[in-house]
Amino acid sequence: MMDASELLNTAVADLALVQDLEQAQQIIRRTARRLANAHGSSVVLLDHGYCFYADEDAVSPLWKGQRFPVRQCISGWSILHRQPAIVPDIQVDERVPQEAYRPTFVKSLAIVPMRVEDPLGAIGAYWIQPHHVTDEELSRLQSLAEAAGAALTRLIASADTGRRATRLVSSGAAGAPV
Repeated sequence: MMDASELLNTAVADLALVQDLEQAQQIIRRTARRLANAHGSSVVLLDHGYCFYADEDAVSPLWKGQRFPVRQCISGWSILHRQPAIVPDIQVDERVPQEAYRPTFVKSLAIVPMRVEDPLGAIGAYWIQPHHVTDEELSRLQSLAEAAGAALTRLIASADTGRRATRLVSSGAAGAPV
């Protein structure tokens, strides 16, 4: 079994080479859960004013596939403030929308933004009982989020380039004389 630093190093290396969004999300969610010793994790992507819960790895379903207004969820708070949201007890934090959490197992959470300077999403870690996130857990999640942000930025740029090339080819511009 890998220790946390080996796990993080492997994930960072894998994210540097990943070629598609689904594979990146799988690496992020699986690694986040293990790094934080959490009962669940999520990959949240910023999507036109909404937090899209793109993927998760959890003991029971959370919010995969759902969208919440960025100003009405804790992941959005983390993204907008460009800083982690650490909540040892969700019942006493006004940033947590209680109605969204009531049907889940989540009692405690940590959310870290991906690409802090210009966030494109966040990584969430969740616990069944009130949990005080350690400095080590937070540091590992932030390192993972930094690598994830770089990987997603690269994948998005690559997809945009591919779409532009497809438009050029389909318009006939690629074969036009210069």
